[in-house]
Amino acid sequence: MITIVLIGLAAGCASALMFASIISGALISLLLFYLAPLPLMVVALGWGPLAATIGGIAAAAGLGAIFGLAYCIAFAITVAVPAWWLGHLALLGRPLPAAAEDGSAPAAVQLEWYPVGRILLWIAGFAALTTIAAMLTLGGDAQAIQGVLRRGLMRILAPRGSTPSADIERWVTALAIIAPAAATIVAMMTLTLNLWLAGKVTATSGRLQRPWPDLKSAELPPMTLVALSVALAFCFIGGLAAMFAQIATTALMMAYGLTGFAVLHTLTLALKSRVFWLCSAYAIVIVFGWPVLAMIALGLADAIFGLRQRYLRGKPPPLPAS
Repeated sequence: MITIVLIGLAAGCASALMFASIISGALISLLLFYLAPLPLMVVALGWGPLAATIGGIAAAAGLGAIFGLAYCIAFAITVAVPAWWLGHLALLGRPLPAAAEDGSAPAAVQLEWYPVGRILLWIAGFAALTTIAAMLTLGGDAQAIQGVLRRGLMRILAPRGSTPSADIERWVTALAIIAPAAATIVAMMTLTLNLWLAGKVTATSGRLQRPWPDLKSAELPPMTLVALSVALAFCFIGGLAAMFAQIATTALMMAYGLTGFAVLHTLTLALKSRVFWLCSAYAIVIVFGWPVLAMIALGLADAIFGLRQRYLRGKPPPLPAS
């Protein structure tokens, strides 16, 4: 127990320092800020959610004591709670008795682990929640939030002491409109990357308390399509509700984009140059950004038409070993 407490406190200190580094304004602090959940996720996967709970409470309390209540709440919502809960879900499993080959009593007990697709849906929920919370700190209605975003972007893009041109004003207005969706994408990607990195670190060290999941089989629950349809409908009602619906829609779309990569990994199993094509696809999406729309479409098509199931059913059975 003492080991768990000490490891949790060490991870909490590291996470708090990474989170607070954004105050310095240095460029490297932005990377550290986005990787702040990583230490807590590592201890959650390697030593259990209790260690992450201890570290998260200690880090939030320390930040609150030094920098104020706002930093404590921000850390808890954006870092501590997602790291603890996602680590808990990743280690969540239920026993499945395996029947013996002759049909007699169960021979062994295997664990069915919490599905990766449902973890991905939780990540989307946390990304939407943290973005909505961040938007509410800017104002209580959509116009106030857009006004704060426009003024902030104007200070960045417009030269000091000069009147902004019409082109700059148009760019600022457009960027202010898409800023909540962009923030949702960043939150979604950073949480996903942190959980993947934490899994890799603990697996490499031998501390991962579950087998590595088959990521290419990840799929979202069927009701996610219904939730996406409802969120899309609310995007057109206007006001603060429409802004929140756009954030939720973006998070769910990105979740389908990630499942689209899983579909791509499955559909390219038979290709001889599979690694080249997969690396090319990842590079194109990272460099240009907008091709992620193709991955979203692929994820949605798989959810509707079952592309992976059709592909795997159509594959010939493996040859018997000689």
